[in-house]
Amino acid sequence: MAPPPSLPEKPALLIADTSVVININATGCAEKLLKALPHRVAVVDVVVDEIKGGLRKGRQDAVRLAQLIDSGLVEVVTLRSHGLIQFENLVIGASGGTLDDGEAATIAYAADIGAHALIEERKARRLAADQYTAVPLGCTVDLLKHASVERALGIGGIADALHNALTGARMRVLPHHIAWVVGVIGDERVAGCLCLPEAVRKQALARL
Repeated sequence: MAPPPSLPEKPALLIADTSVVININATGCAEKLLKALPHRVAVVDVVVDEIKGGLRKGRQDAVRLAQLIDSGLVEVVTLRSHGLIQFENLVIGASGGTLDDGEAATIAYAADIGAHALIEERKARRLAADQYTAVPLGCTVDLLKHASVERALGIGGIADALHNALTGARMRVLPHHIAWVVGVIGDERVAGCLCLPEAVRKQALARL
């Protein structure tokens, strides 16, 4: 049985972490994807600063994010007083119980406002699930699985977007999404996606 969708059909506020922004950029259809969603997508200013840091390494995600912000497809939000307290709780302490600034800011803002957090890193999702049980969690694949996105892109467009994110951004695919991703992009593409689990790639190769 397929898992229930992680994102609602009705409009909601989605707070995207750094890795999700990078994945969206890598799809090659960021504008079309975001326009198709019924949801508002926002990033905390901490995430914007984190992405700007990539410019020193030659990464262009900050430029692409700025374009999405300028076009109104992505909003920039700032932690409020209660969110700042949650943020500090998530970044200060023993390393086993703390997160990077972008992940912490995303979870803290979502918890404070009552929004969905788009996060993919295993540790961040675990801490959010343990400490912020009221915060619904989603990821990049959830965006691409949304019914409105499928209508806008078509299954072929979604396959291309997935493959672009997997190869261009090494997008992490959560275990419960593996079968869906494999079914959409096909075995030949799966075999070449080094960010997918080795066992999944070997199974794809065996089917070719």
